[in-house]
Amino acid sequence: MNSDRPPPTHLRHAFPWLVATLIAVHACMAVTRVAASLWVLDHGHGEWAVGVLLSLFAVAPIVLSLWAGRLADRHGFHRPVGMGVLLASAGALIALASQQLWAIGLSCLASGGAISLAAVAIQREAGLMADDAGDLKRVFSWVALGPALSNAIAPVATGLLIDHAGYRSAFALAVVLPALSWALAQKVPRHPPQQHAGGEKSRPAWDLLRAPALRHLLLLNIALSACWDAHSFVVPVVGHAKGLSAASIGLVLGSFAVAATLVRLAIVRWADDIDELKALRAAMLLATGMLAVYAWLPGTAGLMFGSAVLGLALGSVQPMVLATLHQVTPPERHGQALGLRMLATNGATVAMPLGFGLLAAASVAAAPLWLMASVLVAAQWPARQVRLHRLEP
Repeated sequence: MNSDRPPPTHLRHAFPWLVATLIAVHACMAVTRVAASLWVLDHGHGEWAVGVLLSLFAVAPIVLSLWAGRLADRHGFHRPVGMGVLLASAGALIALASQQLWAIGLSCLASGGAISLAAVAIQREAGLMADDAGDLKRVFSWVALGPALSNAIAPVATGLLIDHAGYRSAFALAVVLPALSWALAQKVPRHPPQQHAGGEKSRPAWDLLRAPALRHLLLLNIALSACWDAHSFVVPVVGHAKGLSAASIGLVLGSFAVAATLVRLAIVRWADDIDELKALRAAMLLATGMLAVYAWLPGTAGLMFGSAVLGLALGSVQPMVLATLHQVTPPERHGQALGLRMLATNGATVAMPLGFGLLAAASVAAAPLWLMASVLVAAQWPARQVRLHRLEP
């Protein structure tokens, strides 16, 4: 599938280390996200401040994503991952050294930028290990398990650390994780990407948007990513309003991630039998229903159930989107396409949490979920368009 690939066994043996690298670097962001959200609420800054901090996670990727894609196409895996590790380490150290609002904000900004650099390179590297469409879904399901496992473990660990040892211990955990990710990355073989003839690499990423299938796929991805952001915003706010402990809020967030992990394992098992676009549309219908009723779920157990259902629906999205993206873009430009996808989703993510915060403050905490249920109904149209255009050159 990709002419960049060295012998498959050369990379496939390193695949577990690739996923482990993603888990560690993503966990730094997950720890920072939960600790920062609870810190601002505990210090009386309100829902709007949570929205601002969550928006900051997406600011740096807007600036860095396209560059990260070119960097990955040109240099492969290790250089962008190393830059991401440095950025994540700097952000975590700032929050640990000075627990003030400006320092927490810088930490959120840096950890979001670190993910933009590392994840594009990791996703591109994973695509080199797939042989066909079914294998793409399988590979990207394993890759998607990285953030799911990170989101399952990090919120619970962060909540327990905050409850029993304070916020400084949580930010200390965020300092350790980037160093761990770099150590794991060294297990992945180094191989320079082939340079392709014809000047393809010099073309701007925006040129890829001429393909209708990619345009509509990005619209679909934006809508589904915004639903994920709405859930991440609402759970700490609703949990805090109901008087739940940090550990209970972590369990609610963790139940979402556990469900996302389980559905991605199921995709690994049945990848050859799954139609990507049918799976996406079914996930959208399930998420729409749960987003509409989530506000009335009772207590910690009810929120855990609702989050688990949303995790099943939204957790299936990334493997399907990434597999489809690799089928509708040229192999030598996969890094650019992945960077463009990250730019699109993070561009929406900057505005979404702040908008969610203002909407929740002006109405009720669950209003962002109702808004996103409406958006998913409208997103069925681009899903149909992707199917119509996916086979076009």
